[in-house]
Amino acid sequence: MVAGKVDAMALMADIKTGGGTATLETVSGGQLKAMVKDGKVVLQDEKGGMSMVTIADVYQSNGVIHVVDTVLMPK
Repeated sequence: MVAGKVDAMALMADIKTGGGTATLETVSGGQLKAMVKDGKVVLQDEKGGMSMVTIADVYQSNGVIHVVDTVLMPK
């Protein structure tokens, strides 16, 4: 979980600004790396696990959810 409302457009801008990778800090103090591979946004956890965003921008009252295809693990 990342604090704030980071929608797909903002995430793509962060990836572009970061030269192809955006580093996101989780609420537990860990890090996720976001990048684009084969036209899809993928996230990498601190253990090297990879997860693809399958559904982006599910807006809720407390933030934005991005559905992923694999569980990401903290360090």
